[in-house]
Amino acid sequence: MALNLMASFPIHVPSGSGLRSTRKGVQKVMMSTGGSGSAGVPKYKGTQMREKQLTEMIEKKVKEAKEVCGEDARSAECKVAWDEVEEVSQAKAHLRIKLQLNEDPLEPYCQDNPETDECRTYED
Repeated sequence: MALNLMASFPIHVPSGSGLRSTRKGVQKVMMSTGGSGSAGVPKYKGTQMREKQLTEMIEKKVKEAKEVCGEDARSAECKVAWDEVEEVSQAKAHLRIKLQLNEDPLEPYCQDNPETDECRTYED
């Protein structure tokens, strides 16, 4: 069973953004954060919660994969378990790229729904 985590946080990489494509479509950040120091920091509470959920999910999936692969590392179940770890890791990486570009994925939603709990903002 594959997880589709990208539906919640699609990534759009603008040309000239400092990103470049590498093998298998993976994106690498090739830019500095600038002088503001705020690049890479979630703006909205919902984004912070999503990042925390993804981190916890990665830890859980790694633990599950190790358990499944303990007896037979070449089994189909083991391969599926590590595929799930990879999918969750990619979802978190895409979120981090968006944050590096100062493009909080909740921005469009929060512009229309600023009163929601997910759209509470945090400032340093």
